[in-house]
Amino acid sequence: MAEFVRVAEVVECADPSSQLVEVDGEMVALFCVGGQFYALDDVCTHDGGPLAGGELTDHKIACPRHGAKFDIRTGAALSMPAVRATQSHDVKVDDGKVWVRLRSGKRADGPAAHGLGSIAPPPPAASPLPLATAAPVAGTASEAPAPAASAAVSAILCEDSVREILKEVKDPELFVNIVDLGLIYGVTLSPAADAPDKQHVSVDMTMTSPACPAGPQLIADTKRAVSAHANVSAVEVRIVMDPPWTPDRMTDAARDQLGIF
Repeated sequence: MAEFVRVAEVVECADPSSQLVEVDGEMVALFCVGGQFYALDDVCTHDGGPLAGGELTDHKIACPRHGAKFDIRTGAALSMPAVRATQSHDVKVDDGKVWVRLRSGKRADGPAAHGLGSIAPPPPAASPLPLATAAPVAGTASEAPAPAASAAVSAILCEDSVREILKEVKDPELFVNIVDLGLIYGVTLSPAADAPDKQHVSVDMTMTSPACPAGPQLIADTKRAVSAHANVSAVEVRIVMDPPWTPDRMTDAARDQLGIF
């Protein structure tokens, strides 16, 4: 087990205050609120940004990058775009000195741990249909009709239909589609040069942060979903970071799904 390391003098710490300290080679955010000390990893779990320099309000620290809030007492994520807790550490005060011991326990990940409500996991894959015991004779009443194309794929291609298609693409952490999350800034259609009867589709998309780890997957899934339409010749995804994404861009449906009221 890690040992306690002295990191500060009580008299040197304003109340309230936050500061960055080093513990066993790790950077830790140290907070003082109401005469009590708390310590967290100096890491916003949304995009790896620092916490110590954020705005401290009561027992909440806001990441200066995108405003995700964390409880300094437990490390729990309190607001979007963060959904995972950051690690909290043990703190003690002895003889006017502040000591911190690194903790490696399991974090209280996910919105259910911090009052945002639970995020439903992706639905389980459907069970495979049992094989027929005998193939139906062609032309008989028992012959099954060919499956109909999905509404999204068979719909007339326009901006609205592309947005409907993009609702099939979901953030791998939040399980909310990228349209309701507010990640789609624009959709442009133009006749394809190599196929006049088809369309070239350009999608202006943003990310919740410039270093979003799900970015490559979301881009690939967007191209795959839109390319499935019969009238699409090619798909271009352009990443746009201005204006930056904020939780205000989410639809009411996304807020309801995430339990944000």
